[in-house]
Amino acid sequence: MTIEVQDVEKYDSSSLKSNGTVQDDQSNLREAPDGGISWIVLIGCFCGLFATQGYGYSWGVYLDYYNRHVYPGEMTNLTWIGSLWFGLTNITGPVYVYLVGKMGYRWMTGIACILSCFAMMMASLSNAIWQLYLTQGVLSGIASSLVWFPCISAPQQWFSSKRGLAVGIAISGSGIGGLVISKIVRAAIDSVGYRWSLRILGFLQLGLMGISFLTVRPLNPLPKDVPVFDFSTFKNSKFWILFTIHFIGNFALYIPSGFVPSYAASLGLSDDVSSNMSAVMSVIMFVGKISNGFLSDYLGRSNMTMVCSVMTGIVCLAVWTTAQTAGQLWAFVVLFGFFGGGYVSMITSVIAECVGVELIESATGWLFFAWMFGGLFGQPVSAVIIEHDNGSYTGAIIFAGALFLGAGVLACVLRFMRSGPKLFVRI
Repeated sequence: MTIEVQDVEKYDSSSLKSNGTVQDDQSNLREAPDGGISWIVLIGCFCGLFATQGYGYSWGVYLDYYNRHVYPGEMTNLTWIGSLWFGLTNITGPVYVYLVGKMGYRWMTGIACILSCFAMMMASLSNAIWQLYLTQGVLSGIASSLVWFPCISAPQQWFSSKRGLAVGIAISGSGIGGLVISKIVRAAIDSVGYRWSLRILGFLQLGLMGISFLTVRPLNPLPKDVPVFDFSTFKNSKFWILFTIHFIGNFALYIPSGFVPSYAASLGLSDDVSSNMSAVMSVIMFVGKISNGFLSDYLGRSNMTMVCSVMTGIVCLAVWTTAQTAGQLWAFVVLFGFFGGGYVSMITSVIAECVGVELIESATGWLFFAWMFGGLFGQPVSAVIIEHDNGSYTGAIIFAGALFLGAGVLACVLRFMRSGPKLFVRI
């Protein structure tokens, strides 16, 4: 059997495109070095996503604690705190190219560093849910958005042949961050109370995002004379498919991390077990992001996007819906962590293959802006479904699984748009 190999696109050093084409002297532009200083940039990206997305993946610990001890019986209202954060963490997407052209990575990460710490300090002083909306939701979400896009874009610029691995490592910061932060938060809540846990989290974010401020840089100077909204990527049909994958998939992505702790509690499992499940899910997502990213460099990024998307949906529908014991729920946590983590890294690493590296900034901004709607409404819709079903999680789980399968079908379409009818091709 002959397996054809299609090379990934190389960085086009002759131009940087936004709404038009910005020509630069080729001698001033660099090819992706795939090593050396690239790893320093990658460490900064990892730290930025560790601090911000790690908080997002550990949000379920706060949600469960607030619902049971601080604001009992307010599950739907409380889910809006996390939803505001998940939605606003992508709010700057449409204007990202404009912001990065006017401000640069350093100003964006620097502002985020201060704002994120401030948000947690103010949250620790709150006495009402609406105050948590403003602090843990809005302020923290905006800070996360300012860090998210540079830390997602930079690895795609600084790496070429190792792009899948690099993106996986960067995004794995969210998984390992979720593991570490959820354990720190739980331990802090138990020992010094939830208010001090928020202050500790704020200082942790200040230090980690400070590393991002010092290290995350674009590979080449970015065009400054760009429109506020850059629609050039929407001329690409493959981009439309990828945009839809991002849009529908994110409605489902945060449902497991947000609801597994409370689902475990509904089965009668202890607080320690439910907290450990969030932590283990985060660490398996860490493994899934890196391992699937590594495999994609050899098996093809579009191929792995298709596999991870479909498998994540199957795991939700086949494993989570039937999980009635601790062992069955642990199986779901591990499987979802692996394929869900792979899903996140794959739909990111395939961006350059769809639009070309010269349009990564614009494409990244719009694609992750598509996450805003799922981040904003995914958990509240699931909470409404759970309450409508008298506390049963089955409807919400089916909702998540069906969306992932829909994303998987579109990933198959994207794969064959790129490869044609060929089955055995690395693409």
